[in-house]
Amino acid sequence: MAYSGLTSFITALEQKDELRRINTFVSPILEITEITDRITKSEGKALLFENTGTEFPILINAFGSDKRMAMAIGRGNLDEAGAEIESVFNNLSDNSDSVFKKLYALPSLLKLSGILPSRSNRRGTCQQVIHRVPDLDILPVLKCWPYDGGRFITLPMVHTIHPETGKTNVGMYRMQILDKISTAMHWQRHKTGASHFDAWKKINKRMPVSVALGGDPVYTYSATAPLPENINEYILAGFLRKKKVKMVRCLTNELYVPEDADIIIEGYVDPSEELVWEGPFGDHTGFYSLADWYPKFHVTCITHSKNAVYPATIVGIPPQEDVWLAKATERIFLSPVKMTIQPEIEDFHMPVAGIAHNLVVVKINKNYPGQGMKVISSLFGAGQMMFTKYLIVVSGDINIRNYRELAQHVFANVDMGKDLLFCRGPLDVLDHSSDAFSFGGKVGVDATIKLVEENADKINIIQDIKSDFFTVLYNFLDRNLIKNYNLNLFNDGIPVLIVAVNRSIDPNVIEKVNNLFKINDPNGFFKAIIVVDHTVDPGDYFMVAWQVLGNSDPLRDHEYISPSSLLIDGTIKAYRKGGFPRRWPNVVCSDSSTISIIDKKWESLKIGLLIDSPSLKSRMLCRDGTDEIVISKS
Repeated sequence: MAYSGLTSFITALEQKDELRRINTFVSPILEITEITDRITKSEGKALLFENTGTEFPILINAFGSDKRMAMAIGRGNLDEAGAEIESVFNNLSDNSDSVFKKLYALPSLLKLSGILPSRSNRRGTCQQVIHRVPDLDILPVLKCWPYDGGRFITLPMVHTIHPETGKTNVGMYRMQILDKISTAMHWQRHKTGASHFDAWKKINKRMPVSVALGGDPVYTYSATAPLPENINEYILAGFLRKKKVKMVRCLTNELYVPEDADIIIEGYVDPSEELVWEGPFGDHTGFYSLADWYPKFHVTCITHSKNAVYPATIVGIPPQEDVWLAKATERIFLSPVKMTIQPEIEDFHMPVAGIAHNLVVVKINKNYPGQGMKVISSLFGAGQMMFTKYLIVVSGDINIRNYRELAQHVFANVDMGKDLLFCRGPLDVLDHSSDAFSFGGKVGVDATIKLVEENADKINIIQDIKSDFFTVLYNFLDRNLIKNYNLNLFNDGIPVLIVAVNRSIDPNVIEKVNNLFKINDPNGFFKAIIVVDHTVDPGDYFMVAWQVLGNSDPLRDHEYISPSSLLIDGTIKAYRKGGFPRRWPNVVCSDSSTISIIDKKWESLKIGLLIDSPSLKSRMLCRDGTDEIVISKS
């Protein structure tokens, strides 16, 4: 179904008991984040903060469940949208009909007459109230985390246009408030907004930019979707909502925005101006993305509907609300990926701990030798898949969302010496682990079931560890080399050992651990030895995975202990011998003062029993002596 503004969506959420209203005053500075973090990680309801110190309530965690995400795209469940798109692609790829018949059928397949966005020069609902002397302070913009560089608009749909082709784009780029009439515009070098900016810079003209907030929630999803460049996001939105998006012209520039958006911020970026310092920002990686130089956005006008709601989201240590946006992408874009990239792909999954681009698991229908490696090579160069650091390809009867089953399958079908493909390539600019900015190592893992032609030796998983090996481990525990370890995976038939070390007091500890296993495990009892910092609980597999995926460069931080055994260094590289060429960011979490304030305020919120702050646990991962956060450790 189509929603008319966020108020319409809020009504639907309340009817389904998916929303909680909070009448108590809660500050947009740090406090809303702390409450939302507790609710999101508990898989709680959407929150409507009605007392924000401004005239606008704040809607947050609106996408934070399978049910609400499906509601946002107008479906009973996420699979429905995927099935509809698959049906369209199957019809379009069917060779039984002539081209003319396909063209004739196209309107009925996509209902193009009903989903293509339309334009009007009349004023829209989003322009009921006009502020020609703009002031961003009228909006309840969040400061999310203690060491953020300021307040950030976190769900902006940024509208831009190419000056020569006229192609438009809607991207989701965070915006840091600089003053009442300007923000920084964080479009990263790989994004279409940055490409449009470069085009305007070449012709030395001001770049019109308009930012929409709210409206039908499907607009927000479409702005985050991995569409090919220059494909109009509102076509996808129209398809999902089964109703075209009505666009109206802005008042101070020539761009068009959704008629039913809640808030519009109009303005421009001047390519001739100096860039501004933006950040840090507690990002979806779970780490602070470091400050850098970005363009300055000048506000020329603010308009909004009479009952406008300000939409926001927070990101940080996963899981957060963006997890469900990624889930929707998995289901909606499976068929396009199969049809346009690799037809053998049966499914793909982005585990939460991999924050979308650090780990992707792909399941294929394998028919010939080398097919797993072929898919790896192809996907590393395909659209936003190019940012993937760890790519695992499997085949056969395997549930790729059951991680224990997946791990058993991978180690039963991977020869560490033959089935790993290491390379270098582009990385997301938020990746902090590579020596060079937005460029570093990747690894593809061919965990498909091997065929006879691939000369696969039978992979034996040894489960009988000599007793003297345990003695060695205990001895090194006593010497403070290995602070902790976890053998439970090995006992379940997964040949992995997780060890925790304190690299901050011994920069050479990884080399020592490596030598320990080269001497004491030459036969490769363990196919993978995963090393994490001593602040990480080796028994918390989610935290281990998140830390390793975030803190490692696959090409740099993997070392063979034996031909069939690999050590993976998932520790903080700021402590390595010789240091690190870039600043190493800290983990995102709330400060003690904010946690205490919310603990005391919780009962007045009337949203259920007290939920402990997730930051009480994650603070142990923070490093001493940094300007992001200082936490003492025992």
